[in-house]
Amino acid sequence: MTTQSPHSRSARIGIVTISDRASRGEYEDLGGPAIHKELSEILTSPWEAVPRVISDDQARIESTLKQLADEEGCCLIVTTGGTGPAPRDVTPEATEAVSEKLMPGFGELMRQVSLKYVPTAILSRQTACIRGSSLIINLPGKPSAIKDCLEAVFPAVPYCIDLINGPYLETNESICKAFRPKNK
Repeated sequence: MTTQSPHSRSARIGIVTISDRASRGEYEDLGGPAIHKELSEILTSPWEAVPRVISDDQARIESTLKQLADEEGCCLIVTTGGTGPAPRDVTPEATEAVSEKLMPGFGELMRQVSLKYVPTAILSRQTACIRGSSLIINLPGKPSAIKDCLEAVFPAVPYCIDLINGPYLETNESICKAFRPKNK
């Protein structure tokens, strides 16, 4: 059996919208398509979206994240929604519950970027973590905030995925220049 090198593998990316109303079809999912659009602009290497629209239920979020990481083989899982202080906002708790390593710098940077636009960014609880060979990132629900936050953190994403043995992600440098340390 031959193993593909990370440079030749197509990336599978989970895109998870977490919304009671969108999961029931009462509200159009704007977050998932915004993530897909942004990733399509950022990434130049081959990738495949694995989309999900689910309710704000912690057990459901946890099982979806586990399935995308463990069974679907997604190197990156990006969620939208459920990161505020409302009682049904449990995305960070579900993310932490499936985490093997927390990556708090992602949430710190996203809040810092969002504070340039809205003072309520301090209410956001986005986080990120590693599960196996998957990087999971929680984004806010608003499409413009998704763009701002994803573009802010994405320069670190390809190297993080390299470090967890994922596929080699290349970016459109006019939008997002991926940082990778120079080989010595």
